[in-house]
Amino acid sequence: MHTRRDFLLLTGSSLAAHAGEGAIDRKALVSRHNPYQTQLDSRSPLSVGNGEFAFTADITGLQSVPQPYESVLPLCTQSQWGWHSAPMPEGLASTELRLESFDTYGRPVGYATTSKGQEPLFNWLRENPHRLNLARIGLLCDGRPIDLAEVSGIAQRLDLWSGAIDSRFQLRGQPVRVRTCCHPERDAVAAVVESPLVNSGALAIAVEFPYGSSKMNASDWTSEAKHQTKFTADGARGLTADRRLDADGYWVRLHWTGDAEAAGDGAHRAVLRGRQLEFTCEFAAVKSSAGAVTAAETFALGAKHWERFWSGGGAMDFAGSPDPRAAELERRVVLSQYLTAIQCAGSLPPQETGLACNSWFGKFHLEMHWWHAAHFALWGRAPLLERSLAWYGRILPVAREKARKQGYPGARWPKMTSPSGRDSPSNVGELLIWQQPHAIAMAELCYRAHPNRETLERYRDVVMESAEFMAGYAVLRSGRYVLGPPVIPAQENHDARTTWNPAFELQYWREALGTAQEWRTRLGLARESKWDDVRKRLSALPVKDGVYLSDENCPATFTEKNRDHPSMLMALGFLQGDGVDRDTMRRTLDRVMKEWQWPDTWGWDFPMVAMTAARLGDPDTALRALFMDSPKNEWLPNGHNRQRANLPVYLPGNGALLAAMAVMAAQKAFPATWKVRWEGLRAPA
Repeated sequence: MHTRRDFLLLTGSSLAAHAGEGAIDRKALVSRHNPYQTQLDSRSPLSVGNGEFAFTADITGLQSVPQPYESVLPLCTQSQWGWHSAPMPEGLASTELRLESFDTYGRPVGYATTSKGQEPLFNWLRENPHRLNLARIGLLCDGRPIDLAEVSGIAQRLDLWSGAIDSRFQLRGQPVRVRTCCHPERDAVAAVVESPLVNSGALAIAVEFPYGSSKMNASDWTSEAKHQTKFTADGARGLTADRRLDADGYWVRLHWTGDAEAAGDGAHRAVLRGRQLEFTCEFAAVKSSAGAVTAAETFALGAKHWERFWSGGGAMDFAGSPDPRAAELERRVVLSQYLTAIQCAGSLPPQETGLACNSWFGKFHLEMHWWHAAHFALWGRAPLLERSLAWYGRILPVAREKARKQGYPGARWPKMTSPSGRDSPSNVGELLIWQQPHAIAMAELCYRAHPNRETLERYRDVVMESAEFMAGYAVLRSGRYVLGPPVIPAQENHDARTTWNPAFELQYWREALGTAQEWRTRLGLARESKWDDVRKRLSALPVKDGVYLSDENCPATFTEKNRDHPSMLMALGFLQGDGVDRDTMRRTLDRVMKEWQWPDTWGWDFPMVAMTAARLGDPDTALRALFMDSPKNEWLPNGHNRQRANLPVYLPGNGALLAAMAVMAAQKAFPATWKVRWEGLRAPA
């Protein structure tokens, strides 16, 4: 079992330093990309975290002025374990969602795809449980929230090497400095506030708690009577809060040092006052028996943790490249490592907005899990992938039951889910299948990082049962195996009833079943004849006019369907592409670059295209894709990949970039004029 301590034990190097001599100066590399801002940017706040917990701060280093951020990128304190379910509407407790029947070669299979006539239940199941905003922690001045008009002289920096935010500003003409960091192993945020306003007693710290909400801000600040907060003194320098929200709850401990005291101030707020403001605020699903940790200890442990993180694993250095895009690419790569480490390296697959704010009610999408986390293994940090990969084993009974109800063997993984593994009803998500091979592919990445019997046994059942479903899902017709209908491919703008043999999914089926057979051999087991038969007789990738199609029934791939993900490219790039015709794929890539509707794609599409170009030996096209001028390819000062108003951050874009860098390094797919060095990367198979 891998814990947060594994975050501190990252080693491994398969691709040695390239295109230059000597080891990379990692501290210099990382430090030249420390985010720095001198004014409030509501689209680009800074966060600290440890993969299981994250705290997003405003320009004060806390959450003192939330209003400007609220409708843009709300300031949240979120965790992997913090969830809430609103009470089910009256009369629905004994109701079961009606499934829509899809003909599957003469066999009806039910999917939770329609809300018609059952909207309350359908919507409740989608919105619950939802992820919580655990608290808002901010400064008060003379007992009132800070007035932004009284703030000036902003200078805020995130020091990536130590994982701490240093925020300096003037408040009412007086200097204020706030230092903020996160404990690497406990879900605690620490802060130290220094100012003459502290010495005079004018500044204080407010810790406030909302009711749960499925909205982007994960907070309902208007329903005071729906939740309870019980404050209890915890020694001379501590205050705990027991939180209850309907059937859910969690525990909070505020701990401070120096001349200060805290007490409840209203139903759901505690205030820390004193001549010294140095504190930690720790959160847990249940009351912790561990002693309190101080701010000084948290900063010290955080600094050691981040030094180890940056010193281990992979690194890429583009210094000295004449192309100005190189410096920007290096910035994105460095910040993506930090952001995925704090947002995507927890015990659950992350939601698309990580632990920054809610998207899709805080639930996570398993088809995105590879983009979020596979790069950890490619960058020599496999334990960070294994932390969330272990979850598949925990929900294996749920996945088996889903497959059984649909008449399939093995385990069928959900698409949009919460910790329980229960799928959320959706007219699209229920019919996706490309999340199914991910578990096999990611387990294989872990095996390549740790090629031993222990790894094989750890993921044995997940790999075998994933493959069992895949082999059972393929249908033999006219001497070949077909996928769908019904199926919705990775490119989601297709009708499930009229879609079959999507190109990417065909290739993924072929490669993942082959990997599963390798696992049987490594385990000393006989090959599964059905898996071999499916691979041997699986339909060929669909081709028309010399290019690959999205699916076999989509001759209009490049005219009517040339938007959303150009997923046929993933058959060579994301995948190894064994058996893929490279000339056909090269023509497909050229046509995609010319004819695709790029504003209608997503953040991970650009690195995905770069992966295909890299495997085809085309570094110029890879860079064109990475720097495509498109609304979904916007990279903010804090390193996040913004998509749209309700997706102000998008971690699949960050993870995809890191995966693309590993592929480009392995393929040496950078222009000859660039100076690129890398070390600690693991070449994708």
